[in-house]
Amino acid sequence: MCGVGTAPNCVYGPDGKGTQSHPNEDGHLRFRGEDGCFLYGVFNGYEGSRVANFVCQRLTAELLLGQLNSNHTDSDVRKILTQAFDVVEKSYFETIDDALAEKAHLSNYLLPHSEGQKVQERLKELEQEVSGGATAVVALMFNNKLYIANLGTNRALLCKSSSDGQNQVLQISRPHSTENEDELQRLASLGVDPARVKQAGQIAGQSSTRRIGDYRVKFNYNEIDVLSAAKTRPIIAEPEIHRSLSLDGVTGFLLLMSEGLINALESAHGPEQANQEIVAMVAAELAQQTSLEAVAQSVVDRIKRLHHDVYVSGRQRATYCSRHEDMTLLILFNLLLDDPYKSPAFLSGGRIYPVSVPYSNNQSTSKTSVTLSLVMPSQNALTNGTNTASTLDEGTPTPGSQSPTTTLQSTNTQTQSSSSSSGDGSLFRQRGSQAAQPDETGRVPPYVDFSQFYQLWGSDHCDGQSTQGGLGPQ
Repeated sequence: MCGVGTAPNCVYGPDGKGTQSHPNEDGHLRFRGEDGCFLYGVFNGYEGSRVANFVCQRLTAELLLGQLNSNHTDSDVRKILTQAFDVVEKSYFETIDDALAEKAHLSNYLLPHSEGQKVQERLKELEQEVSGGATAVVALMFNNKLYIANLGTNRALLCKSSSDGQNQVLQISRPHSTENEDELQRLASLGVDPARVKQAGQIAGQSSTRRIGDYRVKFNYNEIDVLSAAKTRPIIAEPEIHRSLSLDGVTGFLLLMSEGLINALESAHGPEQANQEIVAMVAAELAQQTSLEAVAQSVVDRIKRLHHDVYVSGRQRATYCSRHEDMTLLILFNLLLDDPYKSPAFLSGGRIYPVSVPYSNNQSTSKTSVTLSLVMPSQNALTNGTNTASTLDEGTPTPGSQSPTTTLQSTNTQTQSSSSSSGDGSLFRQRGSQAAQPDETGRVPPYVDFSQFYQLWGSDHCDGQSTQGGLGPQ
C-alpha cells in the first residue's frame, strides 16, 4: 500500500528542451519490520548520491533489527529515532575517514609543478569522494501510531478523513532552512549572526540548517564565513520528531516529498496553495489509477509538466522555472487502517477510490484550487486544530465504486471549460451502466462518434470536394 514516483533534475534551454545536469541524487526506503512496524523515508541528496544511498541502507538497520518493541513508550520511540540518525551519520563519516585524512595530508604539501598537477588531480578526486550530504523525512508506523522525523527541507503531508466525512490536510514537518525563525534563534545561541544567515539564504550552497553528512559544515565550519563565529557545530543531524499521532479510526493518505518536488510546484504556482494542490492531484489520480506506484508517478509527471509549461509560457513566474532538481514522492494509503486488505481499494476489485474530485485527463497547466482544512505544525508538536473551515460535499459515487471516503471540492477553470465543450453530449454514444468488456483482442467497442469531426475536417481540407466515403478511420 505504498507507491513512489520520481523524476530526474532538469535544466531548460532557450528552446524549452530540458537536459539532465547530474545523476539522480534522491533516495527513498519502504520496509516492513516485525510486530507491525513500517518504515518509510525520502532523502534529498546533493553533490552526489553517496550520502542518500548510505542513509537508506543504514537507517533501516538501526530501526528494524529489534531496536523497537511493543513495550516502548512514545518517549522511548522518539529517543531511538534520534539516536538512529546520530549513529547513521557517525557511521557515514567513518567510511570517508581515510579519504579525509589523505586529503588533509596532500593539502599541506608544496610540490614542483609536474608533481603538483598530479596532487591537484588527486585532491579533486578525493573532494568528489567525500563531499555531499542529504536531508531526510521519515515516517515510522509503530504500535498503531505515526511518528514523523524531519531533518532539513523535505515535507510530510497527511490528508486524513474523519467518520463524519470531514477532510484535513496537515503539514506535519517544518523546513529547517535559513528562513525558519526557530532555526535562526538556535544558530544565534551558538554565536552565529542570524541576520547574515538569513540574508545569505544559503550555507555552503544549501538552504538547509540540518543535514546528514557534508563534512565542510560539520568539521570545517569555522572556514565558512557566515558560520565562522559559531562556538560549536551549528549544522546538525538531529531530526525534529513530531508528536505521535494515533491511527485509531483514521483513514487517508500520507505524502513524503523531496525538496525538489516542493520547489518545482511552488516555482510554477507560488507557495500559497502548494499543499492543497498536490493533495488534489493525488486524490484525483487515486480515482484514476489502479496502483499506488502509478498514482505517485502520475503526480510527479504532472508537476514536471506544470513546471515546464510555465517556463515555456513566458509568464510572470517563468523566471523561477528555468530548472528543477530531482523529485521524489512517496504515498502511503490505507496503511492507516487496521487491515488495509479490507479497504475500499480492494473491496472494489483492486481499483482505488478513496475520494472523488473533479478532474480532467488533459494536462492543463491551469491552477487547481481546492478548499480544504489546512493545518500547519506548531513548534515541537503536531497540531490537530483547524485554521480554515473546510467546504466539503457529501460523498459521491465514483465510477466503478460505491464507497468513496469523501469528496474534495475542487475548481479548475480549464477543467470546467473542457468538460462543457461537448455541449449536450451528442458526440458520445449511449453507454450502458457497466463499462464495456474487452473482446478477445483486448479492445472495447468505440463509444465516441467522430462523424461530425470528419465532416468538418473534410470541408476545411478537401477544397469543396465531396468527402463521402473518403474520410474515417483507415
